Amino acid sequence: MKIVLLLFLLCFAVNAADKPNILLIYTDDQSSRTVSCYPEAFDWVGTPNIDKLASQGVRFGQAYIGTWCMPSRASMLTGLLQHNVPSLKRVGAYPNAEYDPKLLQFWPKIFKQNGYTTGHIGKWHTGNDTGYGRDWDYQAVWNRPSKADKGAGTYFLNQRITVNGKNIGNVDGYATDNYTDWAIDFINGKNRPDQKKPWYLWLCLTGVHAPYTPAERHMNAYKNIKVPVPADIYPPRAGKPKYASKEEKWIPNKNGEPKIFQGKGIHGNTLHDLVRQYHQAVKSIDESVGRLMKSLKDSGQLENTLVVFTSDQGFAWGQHGFRHKQAPYAGNIKAPLIISMPGKVAVNKVCETPVNGVDLVPTFFKLAGIELPWRMDGQDIVPLLKDPETFIDRPLIMTFSKSAFKPETKELPKKMKSIPWYAFVIKGNYKFIQTMVKNEIPELYDLKKDPEELNNLALNPEFKEKVKEYHALMVSELKRTKLQYVDKLPKMKGF
Repeated sequence: MKIVLLLFLLCFAVNAADKPNILLIYTDDQSSRTVSCYPEAFDWVGTPNIDKLASQGVRFGQAYIGTWCMPSRASMLTGLLQHNVPSLKRVGAYPNAEYDPKLLQFWPKIFKQNGYTTGHIGKWHTGNDTGYGRDWDYQAVWNRPSKADKGAGTYFLNQRITVNGKNIGNVDGYATDNYTDWAIDFINGKNRPDQKKPWYLWLCLTGVHAPYTPAERHMNAYKNIKVPVPADIYPPRAGKPKYASKEEKWIPNKNGEPKIFQGKGIHGNTLHDLVRQYHQAVKSIDESVGRLMKSLKDSGQLENTLVVFTSDQGFAWGQHGFRHKQAPYAGNIKAPLIISMPGKVAVNKVCETPVNGVDLVPTFFKLAGIELPWRMDGQDIVPLLKDPETFIDRPLIMTFSKSAFKPETKELPKKMKSIPWYAFVIKGNYKFIQTMVKNEIPELYDLKKDPEELNNLALNPEFKEKVKEYHALMVSELKRTKLQYVDKLPKMKGF
């Protein structure tokens, strides 16, 4: 009996040792255009540390992690698309929110129950209950949707920080630097009592969220740059739904340069000024990636740590007239995604198979050898990590319901302001979008020939059957992912 028990314990120890640490670096509003190893990046962009991470792993060319801060985070905590996340809701003034932890469970709790130490550092944007003790063994967060939000501080300086459920007051220093310091402490064993346990750390950096404030040391970066003006920065835009056709955030100044209608950045209010400032803010994130990788190497944990670098969504600077996220276009929400782990992930490869944010969660479970605790909307991408250049012709589905979650997504709203609800599907070269407004035009883009999504093929009679094919594919994916209003989709104009 003792021998059997000893063998069991030895097997358990081996299995536990094989479980990877997972470091998820999750930035805010960071477009793939800000990372210099992405082909869509401007030629003056420099992110050497993120590029080095890509050279050590797999860079995903088509990553759609989310559409907005809170929905993106809700999906990353549940493995569910926004329309399936139960009980989360906005309460009062934005961004206050709450949820019922009995109805809405977050998967880090399952990792805790299976031998992992779990940590969360940085921005929390998913309800007043941050889950310390239930979901997280260690937590140092800026709880932006706190009940005392007026004193929460800005995205960059003087933030009110909560450590392990206790408010420690406002903390000086640049937020990205602070979060990185605390993450390195966690990696090095501080706040991890059992150093033999594998760990999962979700590090949420706020660096490029509005008002895009760079660290003081980067204020003079990117002098004498040229910022190309997007082709359809000004309305009207042929082939776009009404809301996108009329989007008007920019006007020409006296020199003919695009400028924003309202507000002013650090350097000014032109497209050039704001894009420069936005990219300056990325530089602290790039430095943080370098520091984090060094800490993994110096602590001897690099070989057994899966490192994931991504963002909750991208951000548009003039693309289709927007200065925002949320809209279904690559310019608005396409994000960087880079995954690395020595010996387990391919090296210096690019994967063009489209990937959704909800695909990451089942991937973590697969690599950790833990059974999924509930049905999730994504699919693990472990095969892509091993063989990224073999294109998998599978559909990617994305839905947007603004700040509505299950059960609020049972019915379409009668009126929708700003960006309406939508769904889109990508498969192969094509992307199909349906705006959930009656008699609105559908959209179909050939992403290989038209990556900027300027030519809506759905208006071309030659593509009518392709529109029907991709609409049916979208409906099939919406049914697979349990969209409640799937049988009540509005009629599309011309179909």
